[in-house]
Formats: sequence, structure tokens, C-alpha cells
Amino acid sequence: MILPTPAVTPRRGGLPILASIAPIAGAIMIWAVTGHVLALWLAALGPLIAVASFLDHLRTVRRDRKAFETRSRTAREEARLRMRARHDTERALAWRRHPDLARLTRGDDEVWRRSAAREAVLVVGRGDMPSAVRITGGGDSAEESELRAESGRLTDVPVTTPLEGGIAVGGPPMLAAAVVRTLALQLCLIHPPGRLHLATGVSEEHGWAHGLPHRGDAERVVAVLAPGETARTDATFVIARVDETVPPPFACTVRLTVPSPARALFDDEAGHREVVPELFDLSQCVDIVSVLAQRARQMPEAAQPVPVDLGRLLDRDPTRPPGALTAVFATLGGSDLPIDLVEDGPHAVVAGMTGSGKSELLLSWITALCARHDTSEVVFLLADFKGGTAFDALAGLAHVAGVVTDLDGDGADRAIRSLRAEIRFREGELARCGARDVSDERVRVPRLVIVVDEFAALLGEHPELHTVFTDIAARGRALGMHLVLGTQRIAGVVREALLANCPLRISLRVSDRGDSRAVIGTEEAARLPGGRDGAGVAMVRRAADATPQRVRVALSSSAVIARVADRDAGPTPRRIWCPPLPERVALDDAPLAAEAGEPGRGELTLGLADLPAQQRQCRATVGFGDRSLLVLGRAGCGRTTAATLLASQADRAEWLGPDRERAWDDLLRIASDPPPRGTVIVIDDADALIGRLPADYAAEAVAHLEALVRDAAHHGHLVVLTARRLSGPLARATELFSRRLVLATSGRGEHVTLGGDPSDYLPEQPPGRGTLDGTRVQVALGPTPTQAVRSSPDLWRPPRGVSGVVAPHGPGVRSAMSRWRDDGVRVLMVDEAGSRPAETEADRTVLVGDPERWQRNWRTLAEIRGEHDLVIEASCAAEFRTLTGDRTLPPLCEPGAARAWLLRCGGPPRRVTLSDPEGYPA
Repeated sequence: MILPTPAVTPRRGGLPILASIAPIAGAIMIWAVTGHVLALWLAALGPLIAVASFLDHLRTVRRDRKAFETRSRTAREEARLRMRARHDTERALAWRRHPDLARLTRGDDEVWRRSAAREAVLVVGRGDMPSAVRITGGGDSAEESELRAESGRLTDVPVTTPLEGGIAVGGPPMLAAAVVRTLALQLCLIHPPGRLHLATGVSEEHGWAHGLPHRGDAERVVAVLAPGETARTDATFVIARVDETVPPPFACTVRLTVPSPARALFDDEAGHREVVPELFDLSQCVDIVSVLAQRARQMPEAAQPVPVDLGRLLDRDPTRPPGALTAVFATLGGSDLPIDLVEDGPHAVVAGMTGSGKSELLLSWITALCARHDTSEVVFLLADFKGGTAFDALAGLAHVAGVVTDLDGDGADRAIRSLRAEIRFREGELARCGARDVSDERVRVPRLVIVVDEFAALLGEHPELHTVFTDIAARGRALGMHLVLGTQRIAGVVREALLANCPLRISLRVSDRGDSRAVIGTEEAARLPGGRDGAGVAMVRRAADATPQRVRVALSSSAVIARVADRDAGPTPRRIWCPPLPERVALDDAPLAAEAGEPGRGELTLGLADLPAQQRQCRATVGFGDRSLLVLGRAGCGRTTAATLLASQADRAEWLGPDRERAWDDLLRIASDPPPRGTVIVIDDADALIGRLPADYAAEAVAHLEALVRDAAHHGHLVVLTARRLSGPLARATELFSRRLVLATSGRGEHVTLGGDPSDYLPEQPPGRGTLDGTRVQVALGPTPTQAVRSSPDLWRPPRGVSGVVAPHGPGVRSAMSRWRDDGVRVLMVDEAGSRPAETEADRTVLVGDPERWQRNWRTLAEIRGEHDLVIEASCAAEFRTLTGDRTLPPLCEPGAARAWLLRCGGPPRRVTLSDPEGYPA
């Protein structure tokens, strides 16, 4: 409905000045020509005509405005009457669709009337809801704005909540108990006995319900609880009266607080809103229970559908031809209906809306096949994408070669590789036997049935899998691979290329006629009854059927599945789908422990490798023949753990860690005197280590590192280098490494920069997860890395005779000089020694000076350097070569740690310290 658009108010006209002046000018001209004075009276006509025109314009505007207001008022009244009529119709339809207890008790026709819409919800009271009626147009007046707002709000309609989880009712005990009784009775009037079991607690508060006919076994169990009571484990819905101070039961997803009989606060996922609750007193409830009990006694037993037990069908063993996959899991007109997946397929589509029994059908079908065939004939790969629990009951069956519940991360890629590997395996077996298909007696390969529940959800998240399934559908008959695809919708989800190869069609109840036609060719599946009557009822159309047939699917149970699992099912099937790599794996876990004892050529276990293209997971190893391994990744990704694991398995290990002095010394020692064969040399956090070295030391360290890697094969070493980033000279050196392990990184760009394949990048990876030369691995847990003890050079003490100390004047040198004097050492500046320092009379003498002073006293420097101790503080590294004449690098000294180089009698420099952290000894 559209209100009239407000009229545009015309601009207020002014006096016509030109029209007033024109008669005056004309009169003057006539007077000038004729000379008659009467002609001047014509000039008065101009102002008179102008005023008359202005007044006429005002009258016209006022008349048009009144006419528009009259039309607008009439249009608003008509719109309001039509809106209220439409609202009354909507309200009546809403109450008819979802009646409350009062409306259900007004007529016998409404009690236990089949309605999927009623059985799915619970009416909690009366309130407001959005209306489909809309009024648009009009202006900005308050009346029209209020009318537009009123049109979109429907008052006094049923407020419902889905019959899932539960509802907690709070408030004064008397009011809350009345609401609980009313809600429970509402369900009993909607669901007949046999479809709903009302389970009450032991409180006397539930005495009104003892005569209800809804006390027998049923699929839907509703628990009615008083404060402090707990629901049965099999309860599908809970109605609980709760105290305001106690949290509601865990199953209760919504809450209804009743402070007064005319007002309640309803809290659900949509938020808080006020409703008017429905309350029946105790005597009214007792009367309703009595009427229901009498009505139940008059209800024929045939009106309650009896489910078909799968165990009873399995007791009758049908004859089956060789090579068939026959199963009986449904009845047609009371008789068993055998369905052969080979003859009637080879692939099947199972459609059905939520609650129609699709998952139960798949369970019964798989169980029936397992009961009639051993593992040498058929195995299953099960995939569930609607929560991961549909196939949990079948996990104990020997026929189940794999269960897939999620394809997060690299799961889709693993699925594609695993399925393509299975195709290649079966093609190879056919070629080896010279057979055309698996029905040939020479082929000893069981048929593989791939069952996917919620196929549409799978394709929605991973559309790239559609190509693989289409390939299997096209070649599955010859290869013995069969698809059973369960989905809620077919139209627009499953492509024609795949659907054309699935001639076996089974459809439970669907909501769309187009889906029904897409599956079985008719609209019968959309006409199947809802609720319990329609659960398990399906339309089946096999390849040879001209029209679909209506069947009832048998229900399996845990006892039937356990009975099938206990029978001798044949040999253990070959693994088709490996589970995802675990987040933690130890060296003694299978298959690492099983493969660790296999003879090898100096192989060290790194972890567990995932090889979906080979349908297996095996030990990932690094051998001494590989020469080198580069381990890269961000902080906390497991770099040091991987290096520690490899080092712990070797006969000998050399560890170059964060201590720069020790790492430098070890690097020089290993370069000059290589360790024995079978040694693992680890350079941990090499980028941080080399990055903190002075430029000349860093260049020589990289040169030694390159030599280590190049000579590793000759000396029988394995060089393991870990780093977070690769830059500068280190990046060039790492190109010599033969193998690369890329662990978790901060982003895809960094993953590629470190040498990883962009397709292998995963945003979230557990510690130790990475790719080893393109293969996904999980690094095993090794021994805890030990904290390296920092190196502590010898403390230099002035010896007998004369010594020289080259150090800049500063607090550190003054403190050392003070300690030496306290120890009885004569301390002189180098300028005070004269030309013959050896002739000093003191027992111990130390000559101190900065590099510039020592260079001025060159003769003294030469004598001390050649015949005595010469100590050069590390801060004078720039002048070291000038003072010593030695072109080689001295030992690395940690800056700021009171380090110095000692040259004794012209010998090579060695690292010493000038201060003792525990005090200078006497």
C-alpha cells in the first residue's frame, strides 16, 4: 500500500509590477496625444488588476491545499482499514499454524493433528512479530510515520521457540509452575502418544501429569523438571522451572521469566522481548489430562506407525549373485526390498531435508552391507560434514577403512591426493591381472564405497573436490569404486556430469518440488508427510525402475551394529585414508617405533611424514648421506626441538648455540680438526648468531660454514642449521644445503621467501608441523634442549715481571688498576716506564696505556710483546692488528664483558677477562 505523495506547495506569487505599470504608461500616452484628462483615469486600472490577480492566486492555492488534505485523509483511513484487515488475516493464520493450549482445547480436530510446523516449535506466549504488510509513500507527518511503523508490526501473535535444547522458566514459584504445566500440556496436545514421552521428575509438583498417556517409549523425550532435578540423558527437549539464583540446566537455550500473570520476559537468540504468558491452573490441567487419557484409549493402534527393525531384516538372508553388493534395509508394502549397489548403481544419491532420516538411512544401508559381505568384498570410506558424529557408531566395523569428519587446512588437498592414489592403485591392479574390471576373479581388490553425508556442504567449502568425484563417478564401475552421496538439496549443487552417473536415486522428504524432480523425476518426495509419520519414508528409483517406489527404511540400533561388528568380517582392509598428522608424536609412537629398528644407512628419525599420494604415513628421516639440513620457521615453531632430536640420536654431536664466544671457538675447532664420522653439527639460530657478529667475523664464520657443508659428505657429518630468516651472506650459504624443513611462518610471503611452496602454506600449524622438501611432516618430540653454560675465560692476573695492558682510560681500567695496586702490583703509565721497562725494580709491574700512547712508545711495545705479557682490551679491536702485527682475527670477545686478548711472549692471542664477577682474589 502506498500513501499519496505530498503536494508541492507552490511559490507565493508577488504583485505583477510590469502589469501594473503598463496601463499607466498607456494612459499617459493617450493623454499626451488626445489631451483628454479623462484618459488619465485609465492609469488606475493597472494597480486594480495587479491586486485582483494576487488575491485570486491565494484563493486557488488555499482551495488546492484543502482538496489534497481531504484526499490524503481518506487515503490514510483506507490504508489503515486495509492494513488492519491484512493484519487480522496474518494473525489468524499465525494462530492456526501455531495454536496455544487454549486454542488446542477448543476443538477435538486440533488435538494430535499432523503438522510438521506445529511439531517443530513450542508457543511460549503472545507478543509482537514483524508483518509482511508494508505501507510506503506519504510525507513526514507524525500520523503517516506512525502508520508506516504500525504496518510492519503484527501484535497479539504466537511467539515460538524451536523444539531444540530446552526452556528455563523463572519467576514466582506459583506462576512459573503454571507456565511449565501449560507448555508441557501444549506439547502433549500436539504430539500423540508414541511420538512423545513426557518424563517428569520425582517432585510432587508433577502430580498433575501422572495420568497422561504420553508415558510410553517414544523417539522424542521431553523432560519436565522442578528446581534441583536433572534431565534424562536421552531427553531431546527440557522444560525446567528454575530459581533465579541458580543457573538453568545446560540444555536450556532460552529463558522465560514470569514476574506477573500478564507479562513475561522472553530471552532467546533474537534478544529480549516481552510476551504475555499462557497460564492454566492445576484443576484445568487435571481435566485436560483426563480428556487426553480417554482419547488415547479410543485411538486405534494402527494410527501409530511401527518402525521397521533392521535386525529383523538381517535375519532373512537373501540370495545374491557373485560380485553383487546387495543389501536389504527397506521394505516395500511389508516385503523386503533388496537394493544392489552394483546392478542398480553403481552410484547413488540420497536426498532429504533435515529431520527426514537421511543419516539413519545411510547407517542402515552401511550396516546391512557389512552384515552380508566381508572385507574382501567391500570396504567403506565415510565422510560426514554436518558435525562429525553421524558415523561414530560405525567406527568399530572392520569394513570401515577410514572416517573423515573435517577438511580444514590442507585436508582438501590430502583428500584429492588420497582418492587419486586409490584410483591409480586400482588401475595398477587391473593392469597387473590383465582384467577389464574388478568383477574379474583374478582381481583381489574389494569394492570401495565412498559415503558422503552433506555432500553439498563439502562442495561449498571445497569445490575443487567436484572434479575428483566426477572422475570416480565416470570410472567407478570398472574400478570397483562406488559413491553414495547424501545431501539436502540437489538442484544447483550437484552438476549434471556427476548426477548422470548416479542412476540409483533415493529421496526422503524434501521441501522443494524441484529437488524432488531432480532426484526421482517426480514431485512425490515433496509430498511425503512430515513429522514422525514421514521419518524413514523414502522414494526409491533404481536404474531399471520406470517410476519411483515408496518404501519404509529400517532403523538400525547400537545392538544391531554391535552384532554385526562381532561377526568374523574377514581380513583387515588396506588403509585408504590416513588420518591427519597428530599434533604431537614421540619416537616410541607407531609407526616410528616400528620403523626405527629397520636397517638403514645412518638415518636419523625426524618425525612422521604424511604421504596421501601413497596412502600411508611413515617415518621421516634425515641421513648422513644427505649432508645437510636447513630448518626454518618463526619463533616457537620447533626449530630447536628438531635439531635437538637429530643430535640426540647421533653417536656424537657438536652444538653451536647462542654463546658467540663458544660458538666461534667451536666453529674454528671443527674447521681445523673435523670430528669423527657420524657427528651431527648443529648451528642453532644461525641468523641471530651471525647477525650479532662483527662484519669481519661474520664473513669468516659464513666461509667456515660453507666449508663445513661442502665437506660434510667427505667427513661423514650431518650439518643442521636452524634460522628464522635468511638474509645477507647467510642466504648465499644456505643454498648449499641439500634438504630444507620449513616450519610455521608468520605469513604466506615469509613461507615462500624461506623456500616453501605457496600451496603448502597453512595459517595455523602446531609446533613441529612443516614441510620437508615438499612433504608434510610432524617433528617428533625429542629430549628437552639443555641450556648451554656460557663460556668464562680465564681471569688474567699480572705475573712476575713486567706486563703491558692496552686499554682506553675509563672506569673499568681504573677499577682494575686499583685492584692490582691493592694486590701489591706496581702500576705505571707506559710513558713512565722509560726506554728499558724490564729494568723496573718492582716484583710485578703493569704498564697501562691507551693504543695511542703505546704506539708512541713503540720500543717498549715491541719489548713487551716479544718477551712479556701483552693484554689488549677488546674495545681496542680496531688497533689490534697495528699493535700486534698479526693479520689473523683474534678470538671473538663478547662486548661489554671485560674481555681482552693475551699475547704471551709473542705467542698467539687468547681470550681472557680482566675482572672476576665474584671479586678479585688476593
